Amino acid sequence: MKKFRKVLDGLTTSSPVNPGGSPACGSAAGTPSTAPTPRELEIQETLMSEHFQICKTVRHGVPYQPTALAFDPVQKILAIGSRSGGVRLLGRPGVDCHCQHESGAAVLQLQFLINEGALVTACADDTLHLWNLRQRRPAILHSLKFNRERITFCHLPFQSKWLYVGTERGNTHIVNIESFILSGYVIMWNKAIELSTKTHPGPVVHLSDSPKDEGKLLIGFESGTIVMWDLRAKRTDFRIHYDEAIHSVSWHHEGRQFMCSHSDGSLSMWNLRNTAKPFQVTFPHGKTQRDGRKESCKPILKVEYKTSRNSSEAFVVFSGGLSYDKAGRRPTLTIMHGKAITVLEMDYPIVDFLVLCETPYLNEVQEPYAVVVLLEKDFVVVDLTQSNFPIFENPYPMDIHESPVTCTAYFANCPPDIIPMLYSIGAKHKKTGYSHKEWPVSGGTWTVGSQTYPEIIITGHADGSIKFWDATAITLQMLYKLKTSKVFEKPKSGDVGRSAELVEEDPYAVQMISWCPQSRIFCVVGISAHVILYRFSKHDANTTITSLEVRLQCEMEDVISPSDTENTPYFSDPSGHSPQPQPPSPRSNTPDSVRDSIPCLKVKDRMIRMPPGYQAELVVQLLWVDGEPPQQITSLDLNSAYGLLALGNCNGLAIVDYLQKTILLCMSTLELYGSADPFQRLTRSPRKNRQSTSDHVNGHCTSPTSQPCLTGRARVPGGPEGPRLARRGPGRPPFRKAQSAACMEVSLPVSSLTEGYPSRRAMLQQLHGVSMYSHDEHHITTYSWSERESRENSFSRSRSSSVSSIDRETKEAVTTLQFAESYGRKSDTLPTPCLWVGTSLGLVLIIPMSIPTDEQERQEDPVTVAPTGTVLMLKGSVLRFGFLDCGGALINSPYEVWRDQHAPDDSDRPRKRKLVNFSPSSSQEASGDGDLAVVCSERQAKVFFMPSQACLYVHNITESSFVLRADVVSVCNSVCLACFCANGHIMTLSLPSLRPLLDVSYLPLTDMRIARTFCFTNGGQALYLCSPTEIQRITYSQEMCDNLQEMLGELFTPIETPEAQNRGFLKGFFGGNAQTFDREELFGEAAAGKASRSLAQHIPGQGGMEGMKAAAGGVVGELARARIALDERGQRLGELEERTALMMTSADTFSKHAHELMLKCKDKKWYQF
Repeated sequence: MKKFRKVLDGLTTSSPVNPGGSPACGSAAGTPSTAPTPRELEIQETLMSEHFQICKTVRHGVPYQPTALAFDPVQKILAIGSRSGGVRLLGRPGVDCHCQHESGAAVLQLQFLINEGALVTACADDTLHLWNLRQRRPAILHSLKFNRERITFCHLPFQSKWLYVGTERGNTHIVNIESFILSGYVIMWNKAIELSTKTHPGPVVHLSDSPKDEGKLLIGFESGTIVMWDLRAKRTDFRIHYDEAIHSVSWHHEGRQFMCSHSDGSLSMWNLRNTAKPFQVTFPHGKTQRDGRKESCKPILKVEYKTSRNSSEAFVVFSGGLSYDKAGRRPTLTIMHGKAITVLEMDYPIVDFLVLCETPYLNEVQEPYAVVVLLEKDFVVVDLTQSNFPIFENPYPMDIHESPVTCTAYFANCPPDIIPMLYSIGAKHKKTGYSHKEWPVSGGTWTVGSQTYPEIIITGHADGSIKFWDATAITLQMLYKLKTSKVFEKPKSGDVGRSAELVEEDPYAVQMISWCPQSRIFCVVGISAHVILYRFSKHDANTTITSLEVRLQCEMEDVISPSDTENTPYFSDPSGHSPQPQPPSPRSNTPDSVRDSIPCLKVKDRMIRMPPGYQAELVVQLLWVDGEPPQQITSLDLNSAYGLLALGNCNGLAIVDYLQKTILLCMSTLELYGSADPFQRLTRSPRKNRQSTSDHVNGHCTSPTSQPCLTGRARVPGGPEGPRLARRGPGRPPFRKAQSAACMEVSLPVSSLTEGYPSRRAMLQQLHGVSMYSHDEHHITTYSWSERESRENSFSRSRSSSVSSIDRETKEAVTTLQFAESYGRKSDTLPTPCLWVGTSLGLVLIIPMSIPTDEQERQEDPVTVAPTGTVLMLKGSVLRFGFLDCGGALINSPYEVWRDQHAPDDSDRPRKRKLVNFSPSSSQEASGDGDLAVVCSERQAKVFFMPSQACLYVHNITESSFVLRADVVSVCNSVCLACFCANGHIMTLSLPSLRPLLDVSYLPLTDMRIARTFCFTNGGQALYLCSPTEIQRITYSQEMCDNLQEMLGELFTPIETPEAQNRGFLKGFFGGNAQTFDREELFGEAAAGKASRSLAQHIPGQGGMEGMKAAAGGVVGELARARIALDERGQRLGELEERTALMMTSADTFSKHAHELMLKCKDKKWYQF
């Protein structure tokens, strides 16, 4: 039992916490306050360090920069390799596993050990790896590092333990899969080609054994040379020299002919009876020109030649081969079946493809039924059994990156009815035309775990779209898609003016999301300084969208005169009546007026028909002021019980009543302090000094929630082009391309001026004891979404600061907001609705509000907002608030129960607002005991007791870095503070004592994508965008780590290998059957000897528990297979017994009939027949 001291009376000092920060805290727990304690409170903390462990759970999305593809036709498991060394294994929905090579080398090729539960990967660092798939988390069993030669191609025959490895030098080596040791048998390139050949044949690009004779190996060299090597005789059967380079080779199942694809866009067919020249050469997409020559075509990178039992014509599937003159055409996959040629256009370049067949045996009729096509940013499967070749509906979430992801949100333990409702609405807008057959990649087994609860992931995108995903039980399925751009008018091409110029590449990009699952009210913050409020309805409606315009642009360095204060109607009247906000200045036809009070986008002002789902109700837009664009919104919060919406940026704060569609408050942060401003801010005009010489300081990565905003430039008088030139000055675009979280990288240079400090802000903090920004300091962030790798993660940040920035002149941004039932003043005895405001200077403001409780009064009477000047202080920008009752339990914000406003009227059940309040007074024995406020900033966390505002505990989270994301979350029926730092550390602190429970260096911050998308949720889970196309989910809960094995799917299922077809006596007699031979006799150590030790190095796989698990998995699999084999053997014995009995009965019947015939014919003479 831990005892925490608190102050219940208001007798402590009325001054805020020391601006210099809290006492240095390097101990294991927070430092208790020394305030007088007239009474003790006992809170039992149940969370210990044993409750936490970091572990990756599952990865969603198409693999980023894929490179290779493989398929197990018996297990029906698909593998995808990537350039970063990752391997994704996919089976039936729910069976999804990600593996990573520690080296990070690109995966060149994948080879399944068919129906063996193993996979061979060949990487760009010339290393072969053998993965064991007979466990839920695959592990490497063996590795083989080539030292002197580079791997170019691998081939593993079906049911063989010898892997053929082709190299860049043209040699072919053989590896034993069981021991992962090189055989002494080597096919040297100079022995494979003719001695008279003067040039090197090039790297090995193809290896395959003949379907007719496994003792013959077909070797294809890049230069166009093809060799049939006799493994027994160790010599060549034939050599083919072709003028064009070879990209791929594919056999006919009978083994008498094969097809090659070439660099000139041609396909050549070769017959083994006559290898002098091809018996057929075709240019599938090359037309004959007037001079008789074929037009030049692009290379055919891969071809597959498959036969079908139901048709005499074979399937020929290939990628590429289009003519060069057809510029701008998308990548294609061509399917040739007889004379019919079908060209399928793809959205992205084709990386690889595979034709899926019914049989794993190469010497049987293949029966193709689907084509798996791996694209650069997608993954599709084409149905070959239907003449129009439709694609299968992909059960995996491969379209996360359809538009670049700009923000994410993660909600665990949602209301159980919301997922079916979102799915029913979203299902109406699904695409049609998919194949009606089952998804062919159906391997593995997966069952929903015992510990499941509704989870929803929301992603915001650069095109303004919002996607809701069902993330229950480590799966991901899209539920509903919302397009925010439909709220605004499309800009006309002939428009002239500032609003038309603002609509650049991504004017609707989503920056922030706020969602109340209980009331289903949804808010979106866009890059064009707008907020859209949506309500959910199951019925369509014809409504008009209300638009509110806010002038949130001010110069806080200017002297505020009394006359200005009197004319500002944003302070609430103490008598309880809130005055109406000052309307924006009316627009006139003069250019200056038009350029002054306009929003960035135009909201549709007509009646709009809205389909069922989320329907826009209100749009709040910040206006241009005096030739300056509105600064982007940095914080947002809404509360459905209060009916209020709050937003802030670097200029100030605005509170909107979305029930009455009015603006309650619009003030700068300086005005919010009143007389309680802790800083002595200078009151000089910034216009005179804004052109002073600047020293550019390269800074460290800063928190996305605390980015200072661009400051205004002086207007250039004289002519209408003056403001435009000032606005579009160098490095100062009014709006940039969307802040795509999928394509940002942090530049981390360190200059001599800031040596020893992670950023300029940290240096100022060290000098003044508080984090601050100069009014001249600004960030300019550029983003790009390019196909080039060099630009794929581009993120540049420029920070310039005036020499006089050491002065305490600040541009203070509102970094976080939260509505809560709390104590706004020290004299309060009961909690009231409050808005907690956190700023970039580490200051916390509490704004109490008076909200009518009666529903009718709430719709008519104004809400009173009265800033009190209450200030709390921390180090660094404030990131998160949380509230606990005196028992240590989390106090959730009150909310309104969802009601469908567009549902048909029911006289028996009137539609009234139903509010749910979590006031701490309802859970305490004595109302007025107070509550605990948890405040976390970039540097430290504090726990305050309210209403006395005494700091009970403080913990300095980090000194050398800063916190990027912090959340108060529920874990193991308790509460903790979870933090993610810029140095990659994930930390959890107990509440309210702030004891460190977990501190793990998990993920070093390499790009801003992680900083902008990392988010925690309840249940010990978190997620982030690990690549532009993938979402990585992790857990920091020991309980979930322990249950992860149960939640993951099984990749390997014991299945009997299908038997080879019996092709009959005549076909075997005339050479139709494949000839088998013992490879062990040729490649074993006894016959071939040992390979050179310097050629390759064997590296044992992971040992310890992983190895034991792998062995255990292998034993279990072998036992299961043995059990299946015994059952099948018993079944066959039973069938044999039945057949024997049937034969005996037939023999008796035949004997009886023969005896009767003998008796009948016994006395007849020969001439009587």
